[in-house]
Amino acid sequence: MIKKQFLVLLRHGQSTWNAKNLFTGWKNPDLSPYGQEEARLAAQKLQKRDLSFDIAYTSRLTRARHTLSIILEEQERTHIPIVETEALNERNYGQLSGVNKKEAELKWGENQVQLWRRSYEKPPPGGESLKDTAARVLPFYIRHIMPELLSGRNVLVVAHGNSLRALIMVLEGFDPQQITQLEINTAVPIIYRINPDSTVDSKEIL
Repeated sequence: MIKKQFLVLLRHGQSTWNAKNLFTGWKNPDLSPYGQEEARLAAQKLQKRDLSFDIAYTSRLTRARHTLSIILEEQERTHIPIVETEALNERNYGQLSGVNKKEAELKWGENQVQLWRRSYEKPPPGGESLKDTAARVLPFYIRHIMPELLSGRNVLVVAHGNSLRALIMVLEGFDPQQITQLEINTAVPIIYRINPDSTVDSKEIL
């Protein structure tokens, strides 16, 4: 029987800025108390599925790193290698960063803000588009994460809504329109079983 490895993707728990409905991007707020509890619940879900990891990847932003540390502490897997990289950082929201989403709509118009949020190629002023984010996420996945999976390791990636969208786009073969409609909830494990040829065998959302 051919063994298939697990890749688990997880958006960080709720941050203090998520709770205030602010665009965050590369800004660096920590988890809210609710976000910390979300991370613990995610760890418990993984434990119930008997899913543990050999290596973990995360961004350099505090909310993702804190989520990962809670999960590994709950699983008693703090000894595994952890790779922190800016390649997995959230999309840079430029001038929208730190702005309340409703206030942004009042300033720039609801349609324009939705275009910046949901378009694949249109970046907000001074920021990144989802296409720009994919241009750093996908090479990192191919060069670093995929080889770990193909060598027989189970991998956990704790990152952000848009950096994970970019990765899911390739894993599931979504086109630019489909991926902009995808919502990724905070601290909900997405489990992919990966074939030896690096394709996806199955997907499960806990």
